[in-house]
Amino acid sequence: MRSATALHRVLSATVITALVGSAPVTAMAAGPKLQAKPAPARGGQRPVTHVGAAPAGTVRPTTEVVLSTGQGELINLPANVSDVWVSNPGVADVYVNNLHQIHLFGKDSGESTIFATSASGTVIYAANIRVSQNLSSIDRMVKLAMPDSDIKVTTVGQIAVLTGTVSSPEDSAAAQRLVTALLNPGVAVGPDAALKVGVINRLRAATPLQVNLQVRIAEVSRSFVKNIGVNLTSRGSGSTLFGITQGRQGTIATAPGTIGSGIINADGSLPGQTVFTQPAATGMGTTLGLAGHALGMDLLSSLDLGERDGQVSTLANPNITVISGETGSFLAGGEFPIPISQGLGAVSVDYKQYGVSLSYTPTVLADGRISLHVRPEVSQLSSQGSVTLSGVSIPALTTRRAETTVELGSGQSMMIAGLLQNNHNNSIDKAPALGDMPIVGALFRSNAFQRNETELVIVITPYLVKPVNANDIVLPTDGYKAPTDLGRVFMGQLGGGTTGGDRPKPTMAPAGSAQPSLGAAAPGPVAPDPTPGSPVDRRRDAPAAITPPPSQTKKGASAAPGFDIN
Repeated sequence: MRSATALHRVLSATVITALVGSAPVTAMAAGPKLQAKPAPARGGQRPVTHVGAAPAGTVRPTTEVVLSTGQGELINLPANVSDVWVSNPGVADVYVNNLHQIHLFGKDSGESTIFATSASGTVIYAANIRVSQNLSSIDRMVKLAMPDSDIKVTTVGQIAVLTGTVSSPEDSAAAQRLVTALLNPGVAVGPDAALKVGVINRLRAATPLQVNLQVRIAEVSRSFVKNIGVNLTSRGSGSTLFGITQGRQGTIATAPGTIGSGIINADGSLPGQTVFTQPAATGMGTTLGLAGHALGMDLLSSLDLGERDGQVSTLANPNITVISGETGSFLAGGEFPIPISQGLGAVSVDYKQYGVSLSYTPTVLADGRISLHVRPEVSQLSSQGSVTLSGVSIPALTTRRAETTVELGSGQSMMIAGLLQNNHNNSIDKAPALGDMPIVGALFRSNAFQRNETELVIVITPYLVKPVNANDIVLPTDGYKAPTDLGRVFMGQLGGGTTGGDRPKPTMAPAGSAQPSLGAAAPGPVAPDPTPGSPVDRRRDAPAAITPPPSQTKKGASAAPGFDIN
């Protein structure tokens, strides 16, 4: 009994002790529910909370290791290593060589983190590992393919950025294709290909992308026309009439008393005679007439002689500047209306262009070469081939056009079109049988001879150009002065200068020019290329070798080329 009673007392004391010990804990747990809300801080300010701050004792990597896929690096540790942890073993893994050395090696593109601790838990090494493709081999391949380019490849995760300078836009596109293929092995590179690493092209072309094209169209046309015809009219003493007509019907202007009355009228016809005249041919002609009385008949004969010699020269020199890859067009001429019937009496008007036009698309290639798709055209209104509709005459067009694609260097010229045409036309109109008679047959036939010669040459010259300082631009109207009333009335002056002189040639960019500032003007004028054959700036008052300061104002007293204010 005593043992049982003692055991009961011990158990009771243990339970009481446990209840007493747990009472403060319960009170502490329930305590916050009973406490009032804390009073706000003085001044209305709330407690400052630092979001994202590392707790005390947190260690972050301070070292960054950049590896290529398949590349390794040996790390020497300052103390014996006990544990090594890698956050992403699929990107970078570690091999423990001994207690003081570990090996890091890249497995795939991405980022990972490594921690190495000692037996006491102290961090002895921590680093962020960034793994990308083998950039050194990519740089070697790019340098081998484009030795004159300065290209740098930088990768961040699944993105690669190309920076630097290339010779031409074609080299930029080729570099992007090459790097994309190297960074995505086994993937067919295309517009819809699923690439592991995307490539962003930020390369800039050192060659200026503006192309100025000068076109010279020179044409000389010669024409020569001859017409020979005979007219013979007679009247006998009776009522018999006889006549031969092959040429144009001409007249002989006579003064009263020059030829006896009753022999010939003032209009060249015989008295009392009805003359059947044919319509006169177009153009100028000469008629030689002879009238007299022989063999009892009054005779009127005329010899129709016509000769026309003409020459037409045309010289057009259009030029326009456009950026590489774009299309530029130029028109100096006009438009003429063409009525078009719409039915039910309605008429609409369409317009057709004519004059000197130029359209071309340049593409800058490597080494400053330029590929040109050019289409020059010269058209003129002509009455030959015109059409008359409802009393409205619609003129025709004579057109000279060329369209081709060529490749040239900056400042080089090429004749892209030429025409040398000779047309000879000889026709004889005669009366059947009578015109074939010897000697006398000449009275029964007429001869027409026509010869046309046309020579046409089209020459193009492209230039790689850059913007220049506004103070270097000289306009045709600079220095021009309108004449005074005294000079216009008494001196016959029409202007303050005389025409003539060559216009300035476009300034070519040097072959080793710096990167162009696309969308903005260059900081200063570009000096001409001193190589032989380059165009020379012929301005008399603006030497090409002198660069004026930006603050220099435009000279208004100096005359433009072709004008003289003195």
